[in-house]
Amino acid sequence: MMTITDVSVGYGAGDVLHSVDITAAAGELTVILGANGSGKSTLFRTVSGLLRPRSGRVEFEGEEITRSRSAAIVRRGLAHCPEGRHLFPRMSVEKNLTLGAYVGRRDRKRVRALLERSYELFPILQDKSNQNAGSLSGGQQQMVAIGRALMSDPKMLILDEPSMGLAPLVTEQVFEAIVGINREGIGVLLAEQNARSALKIASTGYVLAEGRVVLSGAAEDLADDPAVQQAYLGV
Repeated sequence: MMTITDVSVGYGAGDVLHSVDITAAAGELTVILGANGSGKSTLFRTVSGLLRPRSGRVEFEGEEITRSRSAAIVRRGLAHCPEGRHLFPRMSVEKNLTLGAYVGRRDRKRVRALLERSYELFPILQDKSNQNAGSLSGGQQQMVAIGRALMSDPKMLILDEPSMGLAPLVTEQVFEAIVGINREGIGVLLAEQNARSALKIASTGYVLAEGRVVLSGAAEDLADDPAVQQAYLGV
């Protein structure tokens, strides 16, 4: 579904990503592991059209999107749920969610159906639909952020550190939701520092270090790799 080929990205004079090659298959859950500063967020911002690479290309469903505008990328079926949630704290939960359907806002019936799907995935959000998003707990805000991304009805969902700052029980709930999303046939590209949980639910994984892919393969093989175990699993 997505192919990232020889992509290099930088800020100013230096590169953050160096000749990165990644493939995320249709309907699969692909995880990107890496420490802070490894380039995960830069990679996702590039894929979603927020940054332009110095070189290389990004293809989605066989069509190049390397220099497409973000709105056009969303219309193609690629949604990005960024690190840090970036909600509108003084707007209601429901208004935050419906903003995710902006590119298809004229089809009100479809927007309502997508909203109901978000509420089915995260029932607590329906109970709090009229509350300001800023009044929610961190876990509930993360649910709003994921739900908002799903409101564009994507074929692939990019999730950047969805478990950051969450309690273990809430992290488990979020990961269960991610698995449910993937079971609907939506491809997931997931960046996570919680390597143990991420590798359990992923089919394929990549390890980024200093902007380079240093390891890749089946998730279960990466979980058994001594270098991954030492760096990310505490073994």
